[in-house]
Amino acid sequence: MRVLIATDAWAPQVNGVVRTLETLGSQLERLGHEVQFVTPDGFRTVPMPTYPEIRLALFARRAVGRVIDAFKPDAIHIATEGPLGLATRRNCMRRGVSFTTSFHTRFPEYIHARFGVPTAWSYAGLRWFHGPATAVMVATRSLERDLEQRGFKNLRLWSRGVDTDLFKPGAKDWLDLPRPVFLYVGRVAIEKSVEEFLKLDLPGSKLVVGDGPQLAELQQRYPNVRFTGPKFGQDLARLYAASDVFVFPSRTDTFGLVVLEALASGLPVAAHPVQGPIDIIGGNAKVGALSENLQEAALAALQLSPTASRAFAMEFSWEACTRQFLTNLAVPGDSTNGAAC
Repeated sequence: MRVLIATDAWAPQVNGVVRTLETLGSQLERLGHEVQFVTPDGFRTVPMPTYPEIRLALFARRAVGRVIDAFKPDAIHIATEGPLGLATRRNCMRRGVSFTTSFHTRFPEYIHARFGVPTAWSYAGLRWFHGPATAVMVATRSLERDLEQRGFKNLRLWSRGVDTDLFKPGAKDWLDLPRPVFLYVGRVAIEKSVEEFLKLDLPGSKLVVGDGPQLAELQQRYPNVRFTGPKFGQDLARLYAASDVFVFPSRTDTFGLVVLEALASGLPVAAHPVQGPIDIIGGNAKVGALSENLQEAALAALQLSPTASRAFAMEFSWEACTRQFLTNLAVPGDSTNGAAC
């Protein structure tokens, strides 16, 4: 099968969406499928306001149409709701071609946190965007239930996996920080609630890995915290393995791939009992602590077993997630198409 995937999120961005799509592409090819990505790399772009590292491809409809014509995909998946996602959607609608989408990011909450825009307005726009899709893929059952209540249709589960060969327990003695080490990995941005983690009164050290618009501000405000900036591959895996507890303060993520990466590295997780962490960990007290009081959760996680965390993560397979994605795909002409909008 030839699969075309359109995404506005791509390298050099570092986030769970990009890592998920990169891994998905590799897994699809390993299973014998041909994959082509439509990414900002092939277009003239402008920086996204307040997130200059994110590049937006404007006026791309005709160029995307040429890509579709040349590749002749059997299935089209739109991974993001940005300009490239819109351009691909328009092409599919004009041609009467079916497509699937995925809901990765709670943009309404992000936009509300940064600009005060009512979430109801943003969700109305997202319902319009995803409405014609034959399947809207979501990472968790709780997100599926939430979107159903907001009027979204054709929701299908598409879970996530973790690379347990890369993310695994390893040496800790090379990291020159007082123990225990509480780790955060992700974007350093207001919607991720990183400062809630930094304010906690915890023993040992706090380690923050990632980049984002709040990085310089938080570095100045919390000089005793170790900020590494973004890390990738083996460098990132070593930092996971060298830490003791993973703290996930976000209340807006739809899944939290970093939670799986931490568990695979042998780190118990501390988080709020919200969408993402509650879907991954649930009531499993052996690998994580969920509490509205993040400090209590972090201290409780410190008492949990690294061995149990690793064993739990071994149950999450990227191959199974990829096969789930393939099941959800719409082949043009087989089901409802863009004319339904």
